[in-house]
Amino acid sequence: MQKHVSFIGKGVPLALLITVLLLTAGFASAQTTAIRAGNLIDPAAGTALKGQIILVKDGKIVEVGPKVQIPDGAEVIDLTNAWVMPGLMDGHTHITLDFDMSSGFDTIYLRESSAMRALRGLKTAQDILQTGFTVVRDVGNDANYAAVDIRDAIRKGWFTGPTVLTTGKIIAPFGGQTHRISPEQGRFWLFEYIDADTVDEVRKAVRQNIYYGADAIKLVSDNSAFYYTVEEIRAASEEAHAAGLVVSVHVMGGEAARNVILGGADSIEHGFDLSDELLELMKEKGTWLLGTEFPQAHLEKLDPAGTMGQAKEEAAKYIDRLKRAYKIGVKMAFSTDSVSNLPGKNRGDMMLDYLDMWDAAGVPPAATLKAMTTDAAEFLRIGKTRGSIAKGMAADIIATPANPLENIQALRQVSFVMKAGRVVKTKR
Repeated sequence: MQKHVSFIGKGVPLALLITVLLLTAGFASAQTTAIRAGNLIDPAAGTALKGQIILVKDGKIVEVGPKVQIPDGAEVIDLTNAWVMPGLMDGHTHITLDFDMSSGFDTIYLRESSAMRALRGLKTAQDILQTGFTVVRDVGNDANYAAVDIRDAIRKGWFTGPTVLTTGKIIAPFGGQTHRISPEQGRFWLFEYIDADTVDEVRKAVRQNIYYGADAIKLVSDNSAFYYTVEEIRAASEEAHAAGLVVSVHVMGGEAARNVILGGADSIEHGFDLSDELLELMKEKGTWLLGTEFPQAHLEKLDPAGTMGQAKEEAAKYIDRLKRAYKIGVKMAFSTDSVSNLPGKNRGDMMLDYLDMWDAAGVPPAATLKAMTTDAAEFLRIGKTRGSIAKGMAADIIATPANPLENIQALRQVSFVMKAGRVVKTKR
C-alpha cells in the first residue's frame, strides 16, 4: 500500500517545504553586518586602534580586528572616516518626568495619568537613543512602574529604544519627596514612592520592587526631616544584594551620607554637599558616586524662581564637588537627572549638556568617556555584555566625526547609532 504524502501549493511535499522555510529562516537570522571602523576606541584604555573591522551577527559582536575576513553577502557599513565606540550610558534618568519647580514638583502626579507618562517615557527613551545613549537607568518617579513596562516593551521588540534599567518605585520615609499634603488629599504619592520607616518596612519595600520587576533599588534618605539609619540602609542592601541588585541612595551629604556609605549601599546619587572626608570614605568602601551635576541653564529652567539657590552659584558648587571626587579617586558613572527639555532640545541633547560640567571640573575627555561606557557598565552590572566593543558583547555601537578622546564635546555630533545589531541612526 502506498503512503500518502501531504502537498501544499503546486505539488511541493510538505516536509520539503518546511525544510526550505527553516533554512531560509536560518539564513535570514544569520545575516552578518561588517563595520569598517577607521578609528575604534577602547574606553577602558583611553586609546584608539586604526583600521578595524567589526563583524555583527544576531545582535552581537562576533569578531573584531584589522584582518577580519568579511563574509560573502554581508552588509558593509563604511565608518572609515569616523571614531567608533560603544554606546553611551546614563545611570540616573527619569524618562517619565517633564516639569519645572515653578509648576510644583507634586502637580505632575495630579495632572497626568500613568498612561500619558508612559507614552512620554517611551518617546523620551527613543530621543535618548538617537543621541547615542544605548543604556539608561530610570531611577524612579516612574508612574506606578510604567518604566518597567517601557523596558519590557522595548525588550519584546514592540518599539525601538535603548536598554532601560529601572529601580521601580522609590523607597522613602513617609511622604516621599512630596511637599506637605493635606490629609484630605490622601496618599497620592504611593503611585511614585513606597513609605518605609523601619528596618522591616524597608526590607518589605525592596521585596515589593523586586516582585514588580525592578533591576535595581533606590532610596531617598535626606529629602525630609528624616533620614535613614545605618541599620535601615543595611537592610535594603542585604535584600537587594541577595537578589543581585545594586542599591542607590539619593542623599546630599552629612550624617545621612555617612549612614549610606557605612550601610553598604552601592552608590550615592547627587551628593552635592559631600565633604572630602566623606569622599575619602566612599573611596575606601568602594561606594560609587552618580553626581548629576546640573548645568547652569538646566537649573534656570528647572527652578526659575531660584528656590534651590542661585543657578550660577549652585552650578559652581557641583563643579567643585566633581573636581574633588575625581581628584580623590571616587568611582563615578555618568549621570544626569535630566527631567525636562529646553526649547529646541530633546532629552538626549539635555543629557549631553552635562559634558560641560565634566569639562569645567577638569576631568580628562578619556576619563569622561570611560565613565559613560565601561565604568557605567561595571556599576550597572552589565559589563559582561555591554560597555566595550569586543567579541561576544552586544552590538551597541556609535560613531562620531571627531575624536572624543581629544574633545569630549565630539559626542554632541553622534552620526551613527547601532542598537543590538540594528542601525537606528546614520548620516552618510
